[in-house]
Amino acid sequence: MALKNNVQVVIDGKVYTLSGYEDPEYLNKVAAYINAKLSEVRMAEGYKRQNREVQNILMYLNVADDYYKAKKNADTASLELEERNKEISNLKHELVGLKLRMEEEELELEALRKTVSEQEKTIIRLEAEKTHTRKAQNEKRSKDGQDKNENQDK
Repeated sequence: MALKNNVQVVIDGKVYTLSGYEDPEYLNKVAAYINAKLSEVRMAEGYKRQNREVQNILMYLNVADDYYKAKKNADTASLELEERNKEISNLKHELVGLKLRMEEEELELEALRKTVSEQEKTIIRLEAEKTHTRKAQNEKRSKDGQDKNENQDK
């Protein structure tokens, strides 16, 4: 358990001892904030003409105003963070889907490459057969032509 800190601070010219579990630096910042607020409120027109109770109420209202503005900013930032986290989540899901699609496309591409390779081999085989057949036909024609010529010579 954290130790309780006691810090002496000056607020509105008087020394006070603040106690809390927060670190001393934080407690000094709180005192500095109150002093700054007091200075700000005292600069307001008509402040000094008010009785002490109204002056205190003005101070409370200013502190509450700062609090609610800071809370609104924090709430807005929290909502923006939540929206961004949702967007990040959606983008991650989309990325996973795209990766799966890419893997499927790569498999299909590999299958198409294999098909092309097989078809190229078939084309080469058929061209070789065609060449062989033409050569055989040409040899047969030549032989038939020679036989015909030999028969005519006789």
